[in-house]
Amino acid sequence: METLHQFINGELVDSPSGEWIEVENPYTGKIISRVPKGDERDADAALQAAKAAQDAWAAQTVSSRAVYLKKMAELIRSKRVQLATILAHEQAKIMPLAQVEIDFTADYFDYYAGWARIYEGEIINSDRPNEDMFLFRKPIGVVVGICPWNFPFFVMARKVAPALLTGCTIVLKPSSLTPNTTLEFAKMVAKLDLPKGVVNFVTGSGSKLGDALVKHPLSDMVSLTGSVEAGQAIIRNSADKVMKVSLELGGKAPAIIFPDADMDIAIKGLVDSRVIFSGQVCNCAERAYVHESIFDEFVDKFVKAMKKVTYGDPLADPAPNMSSQIDKNQLQKISEMVDRAVAEGAKVLCGGKAADTETGYFYEPTVLVGAKQSSEIVQKEIFGPAIPILPFKDYDEAIALANDCEYGLTSSVFSTNINTCLKAIKDLKFGETYINREHFEGMQGFHAGWRKSGIGGADGKHGLMEYLATQVAYIQF
Repeated sequence: METLHQFINGELVDSPSGEWIEVENPYTGKIISRVPKGDERDADAALQAAKAAQDAWAAQTVSSRAVYLKKMAELIRSKRVQLATILAHEQAKIMPLAQVEIDFTADYFDYYAGWARIYEGEIINSDRPNEDMFLFRKPIGVVVGICPWNFPFFVMARKVAPALLTGCTIVLKPSSLTPNTTLEFAKMVAKLDLPKGVVNFVTGSGSKLGDALVKHPLSDMVSLTGSVEAGQAIIRNSADKVMKVSLELGGKAPAIIFPDADMDIAIKGLVDSRVIFSGQVCNCAERAYVHESIFDEFVDKFVKAMKKVTYGDPLADPAPNMSSQIDKNQLQKISEMVDRAVAEGAKVLCGGKAADTETGYFYEPTVLVGAKQSSEIVQKEIFGPAIPILPFKDYDEAIALANDCEYGLTSSVFSTNINTCLKAIKDLKFGETYINREHFEGMQGFHAGWRKSGIGGADGKHGLMEYLATQVAYIQF
């Protein structure tokens, strides 16, 4: 079993708590590492280091800060297979997808390094004849980044890269379920000539270490990717400080399949969106609405496609389509949701139960019909390889059903009619809409949700602006 360490003020350190968190390989069920179980003392040490480093870091030119992002990208590429293997072990992510995440993370650091000479302020017209108004964009300060377990390495970069480029310093807490890849990266960062305190990685529970980071007087912003409950806790904990928060809190993405859709494209897009990382992705298609005229044909073909989905060892070659759920709790949550849906009248057409495997927390690829729009399985995030399919009569009903949800992260539309697609984009109340393709965002877009899917967002120009405060100067001459 490997022992990994936190990274605070340029040093690899353990926690004064003397306690440890054991990390399980979800596929094998074996403990593969232990990481420090940090507490308030670790939060304070990391934030003190970040605060002490921030002014000098912000004083550097943005181009010089970008150099460090490029170095981080190079480090990741130099150990790309090793990092992908660590990722596959700690979360049972199939190796091809783990490799995509590692490579995408390296590209993400390079992408934001490229913004060094691009982002800018503004000159605003004044009402006075002899006056200029300048709008400056300045780093917001010390950032706390809290990461999820499903894409831990990429989301780490999603927070670290824009924070560093803009002149912020950061304290980042990975999920206790998946800290290994991030802490392996910390070992690489420790060998850079990065100024101490600019980047810090701490590990511990959200209820203790996470709360301490958010409530600490030195934190200026919190960026969380996680559950609605975690986001609500951060809003409460940051309220007294009136601190900026940026929250991505999951989704319940609808996919609408109109009667003129290319059925093969729709089925492939929906299957890909439902089983990527065993359905544990916030922007996955979580519910489908199919026009009644093609409903039976579509469901029949879709069920056949889902039955072909393979699952097993994430390191197998060739790789299966998916592997284990992240832990026993997640498997139980999915099982109980499907069981309740069946008890309320839904019908399982394939799957519907935990898989009979010797190891791992597997749930079979599952398709349900007959669920009510108001039911839990249609309204609440499943986060597993199960999907309810419901019929609709016309365009207006499809849009109404899709928008009938407390989430608003992603959505998709399948149609060969460009007018239908453009009208749906206008009418859907979601931060992202995918047309005739699977749900998977680009780094140059803006990943942001409506309603309970979050506040603010990430990626692209607008993701960069999350880490910048504005200052307007009125210059009279």
